[in-house]
Amino acid sequence: MSALEPRDADVAPTTPTAAPSGGGSVLDREHRALSVGIVSVVLLIAFEATAVGTAMPVAARELNGIPLYAFAFSAYFTTSLFAMVLSGQWSDRAGPLAPLTVGISAFAAGLLLSGTAGTMWLFVLGRAVQGLGGGLVIVALYVVVSRAYSEQLRPAIMAAFAASWVVPSVVGPLASGTITEHLGWRWVFVGIPVLVLLPLALALPAIRRTASGPADPAAPLPPYDRRRIRLALGISAGAGLLQYAGQELRWLSLLPAAAGAALLVPAVLGLLPRGTYRAARGLPSVVLLRGIAAGSFIAAESFVPLMLVTQRGLSPTLAGLSLAVGGATWALGSWIQSRPRTEPYRERLVVLGMLLVAAAIGTAPTVLIESVPVWVVAVAWGFGCLGMGMVIASTSVLLLKLSAPEEAGANSAALQISDGLSNVLLLALGGAAFGALGGGTVGHGAVAGASSHPAAFAVVFLPMAGVALVGAWVATRLRAAETR
Repeated sequence: MSALEPRDADVAPTTPTAAPSGGGSVLDREHRALSVGIVSVVLLIAFEATAVGTAMPVAARELNGIPLYAFAFSAYFTTSLFAMVLSGQWSDRAGPLAPLTVGISAFAAGLLLSGTAGTMWLFVLGRAVQGLGGGLVIVALYVVVSRAYSEQLRPAIMAAFAASWVVPSVVGPLASGTITEHLGWRWVFVGIPVLVLLPLALALPAIRRTASGPADPAAPLPPYDRRRIRLALGISAGAGLLQYAGQELRWLSLLPAAAGAALLVPAVLGLLPRGTYRAARGLPSVVLLRGIAAGSFIAAESFVPLMLVTQRGLSPTLAGLSLAVGGATWALGSWIQSRPRTEPYRERLVVLGMLLVAAAIGTAPTVLIESVPVWVVAVAWGFGCLGMGMVIASTSVLLLKLSAPEEAGANSAALQISDGLSNVLLLALGGAAFGALGGGTVGHGAVAGASSHPAAFAVVFLPMAGVALVGAWVATRLRAAETR
């Protein structure tokens, strides 16, 4: 499972006169076409995440880009940070249809660019273009959710999003591994854009009928918030510079690191709720927890296939399948949080979820010991994804619950930014540690069948497990402070 599961958007709330009705279900006559359409969009994202993640180790090795392995993942999140804010404002002015269409097109173009790349840096550029498209799509999807689904139906549609990962999580790694082994990794990238036709055919007509145009057609169009766009550019540029500095590991890298921090810090303070960095109770802790959960889990998950291929000699197919069970358990966790009976215990569910995530990340590197069977990773990751399903969906629900209508847009943007930024920063730290301990040479060991530099993997997983444990503490602070 990937952090590419769609999340709350940088959107203005639905106006009271346009609020969706509270009854029905996500598959009733009113919502059926829309629900099927937007879940199809999630299926596209799911197939991309599972298939590309399986092919990535082979692509990086053939392009002599193992030292840039983490950058290939974080480039996606770096550019998506800017695209999220842009998509939110675009959707406020014109509705979600245009940014969704442009986003899917950019997503496909990035896949084609990566699939035809001759160097690792061009491959990374393609991932960055994918990030622009993904950021537009994710935000536009949640504009649709905020307008077309009542508060009572939102946990159910979020659970449906998670459930849509089950089939791709099983089929994606198997198909990707088979294609990679018999046709080459490039076909994984250039073949996925064909899936664009499915969500375009199903989603766009339904969105045009139910959620197109401005939120309030009678009101004047809101102007673009140039300050927020500048801050979003600052976050993207700052995160990119920090990632570059982490990959180079030279004294001169301190210069781009300092420039990145100078851009990043004021932008983060301007876009996240006050008190986020100190885990203030209520909304700030919800936003912080989203970043901690997504960042620690994705930074660790990104290295699982590479570890299994290079350290235990698994084929790309088997390495990808080790994560396949996570799609089903992630959906199960999301379904559990959506049940009305669990609502009074939501905060406890989130604490339990973060403990499961920490345990899964901490267990994964035990397969570096030859006597430990590789199926341990699959079992551990299944429990970790169960926890993530409870945590990710619950933070989305809690954000809407704790946001006043006039603050829903800014708060949703903050949640997305925390998510994407944490992915970039923790991938940068993990990638830097991986390279510092000789991780950039593991590809040669894998070719020879040797097991080299296991410490390079351990230094990625164990700190991320510690970050997830911090998230379990933050999860105890999700209730807003009571006012007297």
